[in-house]
Amino acid sequence: MRSLAYLFLCCVLVLVLGACTTLSTLRGTGDLGVVIERADGAVTLVNTSAKAPYARVDGLGDLSHASVVFSRDARYAFVFGRDGGLSKIDLLESRLVKRVMQSGNAIGGSISQDGRIVVAQNYVPGGIKAFDAETLELLSEVPAEYAPGKFSKVVGLADTSGNRFAYALFDAGEIWVSDFSDPKHPTTKKFPAGKNPYDGLITPDGRYYLAGLFGEDGIAKLDLWQTEKGSSKILENYGRGEEKLPVFKMPHLRGWSLAAGRAWLPAIGRHEVLVADARTWNEVARVQVKGQPVFVMASPDGRQVWVNFAHPDNGWVQVIDTLSGQVIKTLQPGKAVLHMEFTPRGEAVWISARDDNRVVIYDTRSFEQIGGFDVKAPSGIFFTTRAARIGF
Repeated sequence: MRSLAYLFLCCVLVLVLGACTTLSTLRGTGDLGVVIERADGAVTLVNTSAKAPYARVDGLGDLSHASVVFSRDARYAFVFGRDGGLSKIDLLESRLVKRVMQSGNAIGGSISQDGRIVVAQNYVPGGIKAFDAETLELLSEVPAEYAPGKFSKVVGLADTSGNRFAYALFDAGEIWVSDFSDPKHPTTKKFPAGKNPYDGLITPDGRYYLAGLFGEDGIAKLDLWQTEKGSSKILENYGRGEEKLPVFKMPHLRGWSLAAGRAWLPAIGRHEVLVADARTWNEVARVQVKGQPVFVMASPDGRQVWVNFAHPDNGWVQVIDTLSGQVIKTLQPGKAVLHMEFTPRGEAVWISARDDNRVVIYDTRSFEQIGGFDVKAPSGIFFTTRAARIGF
């Protein structure tokens, strides 16, 4: 009898200890994120509240120009590598679930409104490919063939309503919108854009797709609520202006911002941030900044815009107050600042300093550094709050 009681007690103790161990490792997915290690083909998984890494996943190939989207439940991260690799990572179990090689050269991807389809955009071969988000099974593809035997590099892929995806064809000078309502039989509409669209974004309400033009001044705009009206051009005189400065690093249109009723845009080849009315798209101001802007990113509340720069000014970050339209702070986070990401409610911003092998964290109110940790050659920083945002 004693033996049975002792055995029962041991079993209960094991279950209790097991439960405690499980509870101690539970994490809410809304608190997590991914930092790209561009030189090592790995990602560091981070906890935004703890301001620290909690795991590392490697074996992801060439991440020299990598981007990340998240499943709608924020449990899985989909990493798009430059070598055409598409990797699915479980953020809770800290492991690589599956990796497929889907092209020869790629620069990003997106996920559908319903979370069922992951789409990769490719340089080689030009076009997009759609995958089942659960299994990474190839569902269909849309080759970017704009003339017989001619395929364009695809840029600026962004999700929108109705499981549609908008993207730009760099070589063709077009905007395409592909509808994956039937994932294995997509349909595509095509619109003129202009010379060499290099990146694109969708406004937070999902209405407008904007494609920045590298080959000419201006931005192509498509109203996704009324595609029958076709595309148009806005801000045709913003571009490079009179003085055509060399462009050391292409600005990222996905890093452009809408805040305080205005659009904040990096002017190509100029040391300026362009400000436009978000209703009329007319230019209303320009902000002089330290270098050529790459990312122009608004805080979640829209009160601040943080700007980083191309070489040789890529060790600096400046902060613009959106009420005054003036630079209010200049910071030196480290060498070769590549990316920034705000915490979900914007009390802090994380900044990658590639050449210092460091991520630094700033308080957005005091501008004091409040944390940081070592990471090998960090570049993109992506938090799971993107899972609930259109175009991210």
